[in-house]
Amino acid sequence: MDRLQQTSLALGPASGRFDCHVVEPGRAVPSLEEDVREGLLFAPRSLPPKYFYDARGSVLFDRICETPEYYPTRTEDALLARCADAVIAEARPDHVIELGSGASRKTRHLLDAVERAGLRHCRYWPFDVCEPMLREAGERLLARHPWLRIDALVGDYLAGLDGLPRPEGRRLFVFLGSTIGNFEPQQARDFLAGLAACMGGRDSLLLGADRVKDPSVLEAAYNDAAGITADFNLNLLRVLNRELAADFELGAFRHRAVYDSSLQRIEMHLVSTCDQVVKFGHLGERLRLEAEEPILTEISRKFTRGSLDQLLHDAGLTALAHHEPENGYFSLIHAQLSRVCHKHPL
Repeated sequence: MDRLQQTSLALGPASGRFDCHVVEPGRAVPSLEEDVREGLLFAPRSLPPKYFYDARGSVLFDRICETPEYYPTRTEDALLARCADAVIAEARPDHVIELGSGASRKTRHLLDAVERAGLRHCRYWPFDVCEPMLREAGERLLARHPWLRIDALVGDYLAGLDGLPRPEGRRLFVFLGSTIGNFEPQQARDFLAGLAACMGGRDSLLLGADRVKDPSVLEAAYNDAAGITADFNLNLLRVLNRELAADFELGAFRHRAVYDSSLQRIEMHLVSTCDQVVKFGHLGERLRLEAEEPILTEISRKFTRGSLDQLLHDAGLTALAHHEPENGYFSLIHAQLSRVCHKHPL
């Protein structure tokens, strides 16, 4: 806990049950300016998807999750509701540590199961970059569970996991939302290996992952009829305009999301509809784009049971249980350290 900086928080009746800690980064994470210079100014052009999530982008993503086409959120939520008791019975956690917790909406199923199992000493450690969201989610969860103690962790888990708390007892690490699919293959292996390096023999991991399925289902999920995903994608240009004094014209781009069956992943792009030059006032740079030139803004890898088992194996983990719905659309894997685990720091 020595690497955590604590900030105070008063939550009315819940005061004393919520602390907020700043997790110091273990390594440098590229800034928006650095990512633009490295990924956007030279072909093939790309930007990390983390820049989607300003205030407007977060609202848009919540709306995406409510569209009829976007199955992952509601499928994982229903699956977690069904298997939470089994996961908690196996894990018997003293601490639940969730990476990229966001609004902690699905986590309520795990905490409900903790309560049903009589583990009211269990503490929840949500880890996210957005402190206001952590506080809002904390208020909601504390009202739902009068016994709960929350230690919110403010930081970027991509900056390394060596700053994570190491409290005594059994820890259940949680990484939901199929966020692992946003990593390139080697990045995913390195990330899970780094997480395994933080785990002890009594700890376990609950990992959410989207599955390979009919390409028409996948492509519809990222091209909803209401155009909300397109607006979400284009919002990235608003972020660049605001943060870097760029002059992107949103009407000069279109959203494109396609499934690459050879790589088993959705690729989301912003495609220039004409030859154009974009200026970055804060960088003193110009971006020259040709008509139909794409900017890769997100990948979302899809997995088979075999590829998930291999990913875990390569990271020094092994599945305790593999939960999936009848249609096989999604997986929740409860995993632990392999007996022979060669740990690699993140």
